[in-house]
Amino acid sequence: MATVVQSCGTPLAIPLLLYFGRRPKATATAVTRPPLLKISAIYAGLGVLLAGDNLMYSYALLYLPLSTYSLVCATQLSFNAVFSYFLNKQKFTALILNSVVLLTFSAALVGVSHGSDGTNSSVPEGKFPLGFALTLSASALFSLILSLMQLTFDKVLRSDTFYDVMEMQFWSNTAAAIVSVAGLFISGEWSTLHGEMDGYKKGRVAYGMTLAWTAISWQLTTMGLMGLVASVSSLFTNVISTVGLPLSPIIAVIFLGDRMDGVKVLAMLVAVWGFLSYIYQHYLDDAKVKKILAERSAEHRTVKLATE
Repeated sequence: MATVVQSCGTPLAIPLLLYFGRRPKATATAVTRPPLLKISAIYAGLGVLLAGDNLMYSYALLYLPLSTYSLVCATQLSFNAVFSYFLNKQKFTALILNSVVLLTFSAALVGVSHGSDGTNSSVPEGKFPLGFALTLSASALFSLILSLMQLTFDKVLRSDTFYDVMEMQFWSNTAAAIVSVAGLFISGEWSTLHGEMDGYKKGRVAYGMTLAWTAISWQLTTMGLMGLVASVSSLFTNVISTVGLPLSPIIAVIFLGDRMDGVKVLAMLVAVWGFLSYIYQHYLDDAKVKKILAERSAEHRTVKLATE
């Protein structure tokens, strides 16, 4: 069920699709649409990958304390850097490489620390290795999905309008929802839902509201992620998605009873260092672009004054 709610909120995109789909497009900027069969296969493939990724993340969160889970998820930025280099022609710099190494080292610290199992959360005993492996695999697959989305926007759709973002979100999440619901019935877990609702401490209404708002939150998150992929890059999207990473272990300690030992503190600090390295690289890139634009503007004014 935790996997299903990550994609079943896709009908929320229908009103936006209908609204932006009716808007007239300028003929000068119109882009030829790819063949229906090709784009359908791409969206279906992304949906299957999303469903598998959601499933691994769901089991990983079941088998790991939230603080440990959040820190291991930092590796998705490292994976994304590799996929972006090969699939999206992302350029590496010393600061980006430093960020990748630090975030990978941060997750490795958590992985070798068996003290991470110490928690008051309802985590199954002895499941730490499996949870760690699932989180690592899910992070790699999530990074691959982001790079494939950027590749689709750049090479297939050749457009990054809001309608294109909503279309990808709707159809890929629809495919993911179909796969997830099929898995729910095939696994037989659907038969336990009534008991799960009855056993929910806050009651049936609270159970339903939790699922509903989780589904809505996931659709808003997906919309933001895909929008960033379309307008900037998959690597930048992954950086932004890890902004809340340093806060997750702290929140888990306060509200869920997780223990914050020295290794986790060190891993969190290293992760923050790696994140700031990447942000500083973007600052340098932005300053370089502004400098070039300022120089061109100054040259243009000089030429204009000379001709006058």
